[in-house]
Parts: sequence; structure tokens; C-alpha cells
Amino acid sequence: MYYKIINKKKRFATKVGDGIGKILFSPGLLRGKGENITCNGIRRILIIRTAYIGDVVLTLPILAPIKKLFPLAKISFLATSNAVGILEKNQYIDEIIPYDAFWFYGNKVASNIVNYLRVLRLIRSRSYDLAVEARGDIRDICFLAYLSKSKYRISYGVGGGSFLLTHTVPFKTIKHKIRYHLDIIKYLGGKTDSVDWDLYLTGDEKQVVSELLEKKGIPLEWPMVAIHPGSRKKLKRWSIAGFAAVADRLVERLGVSIILMGGPEDVELAIKVQTDMKHPAVNFAGETSLRQMAAILKRCSLFICNDSVPLHIASLTKTPTVAIFGPSKSVETGPYGNIHAVVEKAFECRNRCDENVCEHEPRNDCMNSVTPDDVFDEACNIYQYVHDRGHGNNQGEYGLVSSNRKHIPARYI
Repeated sequence: MYYKIINKKKRFATKVGDGIGKILFSPGLLRGKGENITCNGIRRILIIRTAYIGDVVLTLPILAPIKKLFPLAKISFLATSNAVGILEKNQYIDEIIPYDAFWFYGNKVASNIVNYLRVLRLIRSRSYDLAVEARGDIRDICFLAYLSKSKYRISYGVGGGSFLLTHTVPFKTIKHKIRYHLDIIKYLGGKTDSVDWDLYLTGDEKQVVSELLEKKGIPLEWPMVAIHPGSRKKLKRWSIAGFAAVADRLVERLGVSIILMGGPEDVELAIKVQTDMKHPAVNFAGETSLRQMAAILKRCSLFICNDSVPLHIASLTKTPTVAIFGPSKSVETGPYGNIHAVVEKAFECRNRCDENVCEHEPRNDCMNSVTPDDVFDEACNIYQYVHDRGHGNNQGEYGLVSSNRKHIPARYI
């Protein structure tokens, strides 16, 4: 069994747990093990993607094909409460179940137990026919998928827990997380040739964003470049000075407006970038919801960021993107489907980095070795590429460019 776990202690513990589990739970004890899953027998589906917000975004492409496979089924989506905005108004979801799993977000023991038992009681009462655990995590499989009482339970075994599944999706190689998720659909017999994902922003939501931009003094017809300097993990953040330098040079070279974006946790970083800049920038950090952020990105000519949630939202909105990568792997979580460039340096230790602790000397050199010139050059190339072909506009709708792949240089796909 291949384990997609870099941390040695976690990998060892998972192997031990799997070994014990396979002894206690023989295939003969699991109802539905190995049976064919037919569309006629599926009426209720539970999709589980508890962490994190960005990963929930990258799970969205499975919704359309799973609904096509099981057109009569009602779909419940269980995800972290912070990701509810991503799932709202999705035409393929019948129910959103917010839950901050204690194994990812736990702090207070008493409330963790109460919340877990509440959610477990809820999903057990639904009597799901099929549970899809999209992460491939032994904790999600054990505490949610298995205990949900679903007749069929499908996921990967790369994070342990396959002994509790009725169907285990084969894993052959590292790939982008969108393809990783879609391979579950392929295993079920669905088609995954195209990627269908959206936030289904309403006219009212777009109007609110137009008003926000006007209040900040940004003309709607003016070209905008958005920058997000944050990331959930500190090791994945490029330097404040680097973002500020690139922003100033883009103002001077292209005459664009700079917009700084991020959640409440990014406010301090955005203020530091704004302070370091010579030219003025509009700071939206901490002032918008995820859906409003998406609406703003749709209007932008370019987005520059680290490996983060807004990166995946930019892919969804087809906003041209320059993404800066260090310890994480762009092959798994890089931009997808939009016109983009990834700026990263070749460090051998990146292959075994778990993104939490850097053992390289100098520390975090994979990020620190990225220069403003590296990022600025890619930003100018993409900006010029889009606008030279006449497809760029202030609404950020670049579908015609990104879908016409044979005419786009490979480095921007």
C-alpha cells in the first residue's frame, strides 16, 4: 500500500493502524464490499471534505459528474464551516453540513465532543446510500464515512483507513488535486473529460462588489492587478518586500491599480505590503467574503499570490495568475485551467518537505531565492500575452483564451 504521507511518524502510525484494522475488519464483515454501485440504488449521497477551504474549492469539479451519474440522488456536502460560502448557491448541492472536525480544528474538548456527536447523529439519520470521502484521510474515513452507516463508502487508501471502505480508488502517481478528486468519479464510471466548477455568483453579489470598488475610488474600466501576500502556512509565504517591489514596478510599467486581498488573518501582511510600496494600493484584506473576493478577481487582469485559497478561487474564475511556490508542490496545488505561470526554484528537499518544518539551510531558501525580477517578468509576460490577443477586458473573462489551448504557449497552461 502506497501512503501519501510525508511525515515519518504519521506514516508509521497510519501503517500500524491499518495493520490492526485489517485484522479486525475483514472484508466479509463489511456490507456492500466490492459490490457494483448502480445509479438506480443511490438516492442519498454524502460528500466529505472537512479541510481545508482551498481543498474544498478543488473538490467542486466532482459535483457535476456525480450528479450526472446519479441524477435521482440528493447530495449533502460536509465541509469546514469556513467553506460554506464556497458551497452556497451550488446547483448540485441539496444540503450543506458545516463541521469543523476536531482532528483538524480542535481546541476545546467539551465542545468538540458535543459538535462531533451532533454531526454524527445528523448524518446517521440521513441513511446515505453512498459516502464519498474526497481527501483520503483515515480520520475522515473512520469518524465520519464509516460511522455514517452508508451502504457504500469510497475513497483512497493513501492516508490509511481503506479497511473501512467498500471501494478503494487506486492511486498510481502524484497529480493535481482536481484530477485526484475526479479519479473518484472515473472509478465510479463517470466522465471526467471536462472540468465544470463555479461559485454561481448572483447579480446582487456582483453589484455589491461594483459598489465596493467605486467606494475605494477604482474606476470599473481601469485595469486591476490583485495581490494576496498570505498563506495558511508561514513557510509558503513570499517576502513582503518582494510583493511590494513587484507591485510598484507593475504600476510604473503598466499603469494598473493594485488591489491587496486576503482574509482577516492576512490584514497585517497586506498593511505591511501597502506600507512598503511607493505607490498607493487599495487594501481589501479582511473586508470581503470569499464570494466577494471571487467577484473582484473576475474583474482583475492579473493575480499574484502564494499557494493559498485565493489561488484556487482565481483558477475557478479563470483569472490569469502568477503563483509563487516553495515547500508545496505546484503539480498538486498549482493554478488549474486558467492562463498562469508558476515561479518556483529547484530544491531537492521540496520532494520530502511536509510544509510545517524547514530543515534546509539557509531556512526557507526555496521561497527566499525567488526574486522580484522572477515574478515581475512572468507577470508582464502574461499581462501582455492576454491583452495582445484582444481577449482581455476589465471583467476578467478569459475563457476564450484558456480554452483555446493549442494557441497558448505551454508554460502558460
